[in-house]
Amino acid sequence: MAIGGSTNAIIHITALAKRASVDLPLELFDEISAKTPVLANLRPSGKYVMADFFDAGGLPALLNRIRDHLHLDTPTVFGKTLGECLDGSEVYNDDVIRTLNNPIAQQGGTAILGGNLAPDGAVIKTSAATPEYLHHKGPAVVFKDYPDVQKRIHDPALGITENHVLIMQNAGPIGAPGIPESGMLPIPKYLLEKGVRDILRISDARMSGTSYGTCVLHVSPEAAVGGPLALVEDGDLVELDLTNRKITLHVSEEDLRERHAAWTPPEKHYSRGYGKLFQDEVTQANEGCDFRFLHNDGSCTPNPGIH
Repeated sequence: MAIGGSTNAIIHITALAKRASVDLPLELFDEISAKTPVLANLRPSGKYVMADFFDAGGLPALLNRIRDHLHLDTPTVFGKTLGECLDGSEVYNDDVIRTLNNPIAQQGGTAILGGNLAPDGAVIKTSAATPEYLHHKGPAVVFKDYPDVQKRIHDPALGITENHVLIMQNAGPIGAPGIPESGMLPIPKYLLEKGVRDILRISDARMSGTSYGTCVLHVSPEAAVGGPLALVEDGDLVELDLTNRKITLHVSEEDLRERHAAWTPPEKHYSRGYGKLFQDEVTQANEGCDFRFLHNDGSCTPNPGIH
């Protein structure tokens, strides 16, 4: 959180928690982010790159600066506590790794969203977003999957403006499959030529930690399993309200029920082998996109006998 927020890390940590039988609600990430400043002046939230961060002291130096936020007595693989590992770490460039009284942002770089478009949660990298889009309502332009985006996004006939909200469906754990890093949807070329550099984009995909823009990611449940994202149609009003941590589809509950009744799931990608195992057992983004059978239910699995 202190270096600007990696949305992918939320999925990974959630998966680890499930395997370790640790209760880790998605909302906890939001609580931690809200009280942790952004100190690393790195792209896309800042101006430097990872090599500069390494030269400035790297992760130990950064963690040493926020040590009051950490559990310093936590043991590490080095046989020392976290606090002992951080002792003596120095920052060599205060512009790359800022001080607590001069942060890039007072709060962390990610936020957890809810609302009727993401009943089980979604994630946005606020530090890489355009501030005016963090409270925005506009008509949806819907793409059924990433190949559809590639095929149509630059077509002027779509008439996309900077006020529209781009929606991509079927890019999640099952729909894509594998929740790829395609959530930073491209800006139409004709908008780029006008100087537009961002637009609100919402999907059930991920995006790289180096990506930027106002992109709502990991929408859960995903479209491929019948989540509300699957029900969005062109022209629907969609609203992002960061203050209240909501993304809202402004369509009546009755209309949504009718749409869901008429909805048919996309054809499964696999009928056998590892692919079928994956699509049958992978969890949603809010549960870590991990195999369900790897979740720890608290029972003990003994080592097999040696004969």
